[in-house]
Amino acid sequence: MRKKLITSAMIIAGVLSTSPVFAAEKVKLEFWTMNMAPKFNRYFTDLTTQFNQKNPTLEAVWVDMNWDQIQPKLIAAIAAGNPPALVNFNVPWVHDFARQGNILALDEYLGADKNLYQTNALKDVTYKGKIYAFPWYNSVSVIAYNKDLFNKAGIKAPPKSFDELLAQAKTISEKTKTPAFAPKLSAESGGSFINWFYYAGLPVIENGQAVFNSPKHIALLQKFADLYKAGAMPKDVFKMEFEQEIASYNTQRIAMMTTAPQALKRTQTDSKAIYAKTDIAAFPIAEGKMAFGGWMMDYVIPTGAKSPADAAKLGKFVTSDAAQLAFSKETGTTFPSTKLAATDGYFMSGAKSNDPVEKSRAIAALSIGNAKTLTLEPGILPDETTMQRTLQNEIQAAITGRKSAKAALDATVKNWNERLKK
Repeated sequence: MRKKLITSAMIIAGVLSTSPVFAAEKVKLEFWTMNMAPKFNRYFTDLTTQFNQKNPTLEAVWVDMNWDQIQPKLIAAIAAGNPPALVNFNVPWVHDFARQGNILALDEYLGADKNLYQTNALKDVTYKGKIYAFPWYNSVSVIAYNKDLFNKAGIKAPPKSFDELLAQAKTISEKTKTPAFAPKLSAESGGSFINWFYYAGLPVIENGQAVFNSPKHIALLQKFADLYKAGAMPKDVFKMEFEQEIASYNTQRIAMMTTAPQALKRTQTDSKAIYAKTDIAAFPIAEGKMAFGGWMMDYVIPTGAKSPADAAKLGKFVTSDAAQLAFSKETGTTFPSTKLAATDGYFMSGAKSNDPVEKSRAIAALSIGNAKTLTLEPGILPDETTMQRTLQNEIQAAITGRKSAKAALDATVKNWNERLKK
């Protein structure tokens, strides 16, 4: 009888141990992206499936939302003690949330894997010496130029430095009576002159004080004023955003388009005649040792995430070489922040192509290691909207010749420092 009871108990125990009801629950890892659905549904569905198959004890769940929903929903989720595992951020948000203590430093989770990412990509998401995000996709500007106008101006090769770009711009304007290019100066499209200071390797805020009225800052602003006076940039440059720049290039109202490679697709479709006489060059590296036009996206782990080590495993997976390369192929316009993926034949095959889109893809990929998100860290300015408007008004006055470069920057620095003291 005793033997029969023992056998029955063993059978019951065996059944219970294999029953799905009593199997260990999978760790749910919800990750949020912004504005990826429905265009990239297939990519994220496949990516999620691949991760779950490789990690049977984990369950990644993809959730997409509008960009303006991410922050308020995340703050509410953190307050409720139920944040997602991973969230898609941009670089300014990383610094803002790191300063607030609302996202986790990732150094212990990245380990040696941090060497997979571009150095500047890691610098973008480093706050007070610690890495706070997994770098994801990036962008960088190239120069698309009208070969006919370059030939007419007697220019045999595209510029190799920023000063050469400015010199060529003046020559083009003088010889062809066509403005050369539209440097990013529209505040609405992120064209704060602060970006140009950073690109030139010049500081903006040091020890809590505005410092951008040094002789070097003044000299840089004067270069733009000289360009404007020479007719090398359009008169409406301060209102020109992404769409207006493309339209101006496509109708030969400017000789160069200094913008992200995806703009070339519009030229290819809307202006075949201009596209046929377009060639591509890299946007020059200046004293800041960075390429212009970088704007990196990334993933962060919120404070309070239930299983940060598992969240990090997902973060490394969705930003791996393979995942980033696949995403670049899916978008056709973005570039990886990992070193190896950027050297793939998908990008490099067009290096010697005569097709502008293919060539721009290769040149941008070669420049992506120098890409850096040029932005003032959020939270530094006590009244950022007003202070940026003051800067914009003074910069515009200097470039259009209504005020000297020195007077404009002195006035702005004084205004900023009075506000910073408060």
